[in-house]
Amino acid sequence: MTKKNKPVSIVAVACGGYGYWYLRTLFDEVAPGKYRLAGVVDPSIRQLPIFPELEQGKIPIYEHLEDFYREQSADLAVISSPIHHHVPQTLLALRNHSRVLCDKPLGVTIQEVHELIRERARLNGWVSIGYQWTFSRAIRSLKKDILQGRFGKPLRFKSLALWPRDQGYYLRNNWAGRIRSEGGQWILDSPANNAMAHDLHNMLYLLGPSMDTSATPASVIAEAYKVYPIGNFDTVNARISTTEGTELLFYASHATEKPVNPMFRIDCEDAYITFSDKTKNIIAVRKKGKEKHYGSPNHDHQFKKLFHAIKAVHTNGPMICSPEAAAAQTLCVNGIQDSLRDSIPFPSRLIRRNELKLYINGLGGMFQQCYHKNVLLHELVPGWTVAGKNISLKEYIFFPGGKEKKK
Repeated sequence: MTKKNKPVSIVAVACGGYGYWYLRTLFDEVAPGKYRLAGVVDPSIRQLPIFPELEQGKIPIYEHLEDFYREQSADLAVISSPIHHHVPQTLLALRNHSRVLCDKPLGVTIQEVHELIRERARLNGWVSIGYQWTFSRAIRSLKKDILQGRFGKPLRFKSLALWPRDQGYYLRNNWAGRIRSEGGQWILDSPANNAMAHDLHNMLYLLGPSMDTSATPASVIAEAYKVYPIGNFDTVNARISTTEGTELLFYASHATEKPVNPMFRIDCEDAYITFSDKTKNIIAVRKKGKEKHYGSPNHDHQFKKLFHAIKAVHTNGPMICSPEAAAAQTLCVNGIQDSLRDSIPFPSRLIRRNELKLYINGLGGMFQQCYHKNVLLHELVPGWTVAGKNISLKEYIFFPGGKEKKK
């Protein structure tokens, strides 16, 4: 812990994309006396919109996090770099005695996630993962009620999010839509591991056996498709079973004509719980007709995770959304990738173009039908759809394939 009147020293890693909004929030919404920006790390910083402001403020700039730690230290590292840098940079920050707020997802492979958890424990370190819904009052209040058994056992949890993306989304950097980097490092960028990683994690987190843990996935079967010429997929649906026997259904796509914001439904023994744009509110309805409203997980500040991390430096506060809680999403993503024979291109007869955006005619309606009928796409639309393999995750410790191969 630092003294309560001492500003929290922060190193910000990656300042374009979402990292820009971390910095914007620091500059605009955190009192200057509460923090000191010790440095920023980004090899492309001079091309980014935030650079003039950093230069004017005489903020030290570094190409690599190693360069920063050779010269300085920081109470808190805020990491919003590309997916495949999350674990290596978090490990580096921990070994240099920084607390860490790393944006989602936690990592790429389950083996690196396990390494991080072991190292965090060895160093008695502090790491939070930036799934903002996990920090929200609505989600945390709902989870407490689920844990207390107010709705009976959860039987099924389904989640759908459709966010169209154009060609520029995949051309904005050298890793979007990639399975591996040019150097061979796993990336596994996809809706399930990037834009809709929140929704996959939220299902697992809400069903976890404590406020600090997520449900453990036992198996997964997935199918995935792509409309853009990318290495991985832009559309996925999956059926996941947890060790407690709850069925999870996950639907996510960047290839629909129109957007549908995240929605979910939990069917329990004694109630059902829903959230969507229509209600703007998480609502639990018991079989006896009584309702409970929790509010929206979007009502809390998106960067509550940042405010919490800064405060935790002074108070030694808890790790909300620890690596243990976030690991289940990585495990599911690894299982999804192993379930797939390949990322299958959509049939050309279904592809439509709207300016720079490609989309699949009728896909939004198909996915919404799947959501309401509790089925996967291949169960609704036979023919061009292809189901993946059923992958056991019970002893899955290494991606790909589940088990580490002997050398």
